[in-house]
Amino acid sequence: MAGAVDEVLGRIMPARRGWGKPTPSFMDVGQSQGVGVPYDMLIPARRTLAYARGWFRTPRDVVEDEVVLDRDGTRVPATLVRPRDGSRDFPAWVVMHGITRPGRAHEQLVRFTRALAHAGIVTIVPEVPEWRDLELAPGLSAPSIAAAIRWLRTSGIVRDDPVGVVGFSFGAPHAIGAWADARLNDEVGAACGFGGYCSIRRTFHFMMTGQYEADGDTYWLQPDPYGRWIVAANYLPAVPGREDARDVAEALRTLAKYSGDVGAASWDPVYDPKIDELRRSIAEERRSLFDLFAAKSGAAVPMSEAAAMGEELEEAARRVEPAIDPTDVLSEVKGTVHLLHGRRDHLIPYSESICLAGALQRGTPRLAVTRLFGHSAQDRLPLLSSAVEIPRFTRALGAVLTAI
Repeated sequence: MAGAVDEVLGRIMPARRGWGKPTPSFMDVGQSQGVGVPYDMLIPARRTLAYARGWFRTPRDVVEDEVVLDRDGTRVPATLVRPRDGSRDFPAWVVMHGITRPGRAHEQLVRFTRALAHAGIVTIVPEVPEWRDLELAPGLSAPSIAAAIRWLRTSGIVRDDPVGVVGFSFGAPHAIGAWADARLNDEVGAACGFGGYCSIRRTFHFMMTGQYEADGDTYWLQPDPYGRWIVAANYLPAVPGREDARDVAEALRTLAKYSGDVGAASWDPVYDPKIDELRRSIAEERRSLFDLFAAKSGAAVPMSEAAAMGEELEEAARRVEPAIDPTDVLSEVKGTVHLLHGRRDHLIPYSESICLAGALQRGTPRLAVTRLFGHSAQDRLPLLSSAVEIPRFTRALGAVLTAI
């Protein structure tokens, strides 16, 4: 989740100065007022409040352990985050990180899992080394989730019930789709996707041009260049006639890794010197191709050329990695799937989560589109809009926190 959530939770939560005092539970408040509130109705509010506190301040009642999983014969590390309470009756979620250099150590992901633990939920985050190397390898979702669940089943620290699965960004549709895997049908009880994609054609088109469709209209939003850097790094040499563009692909992979290490928004001028340096390393006849993906800050990209390249990359991706298209497997998922997406998401447009909801033909999607978070830097939300957005986001978050 993006840093914009800090501001959101600041609006939801009371002033910090009162946090050091004992706070009555929601049930205590209801009883003191003589209100007969069913306990089950209070669980979402209690967990949401606990989650928000854990997000805002590093909780001290959380334990983090490094464990090792067996992913179909490959040993991979994972982070286990759990409440310090010695109870064995906690729900559990498997959380899949996205295509990022930090992987499971991503600052926002760490805050997310600690906040969940503060709310009484155990999480395990498998490392996917290939994703940290910025490889688009969707087939690793199901085996990673299966390995994490096997570890949880033998750990003795969680209840013996189905677990939840959470995926972010690129990993979202594939984490959800893993539920249809025969090994996981009975092991998963709910799924959640933040900022995921559904159609690779529309997603690649947006990453190249900034254009997306919603409610029958076409819109434009500045696309985060990080997305097209990674797509081209993986698939550009597979485009017919671009087989010799490996230098461009590797330069873009280097740029994406550098961006992940620096941490600034990918359109920030701080990357201009690195872009110049990498451009000089590319054969002169292919520098204009590099410019199509990695224009310096403020430079315009030819729309028609960018759109055509998006289509070529989509066709190449389907040949190289058919599983990159999640729609077939999503149609086999049964059960409740929570989808949350930022309305002004600059990496993957919110229209993709609407598409995801439609692709879940046998499932029960619960979709929340909000301006309160996204992949990249977000526009500041007007106070009047906050009055609508915050309750909506809170309800969606409460539903996720009590799904298992």
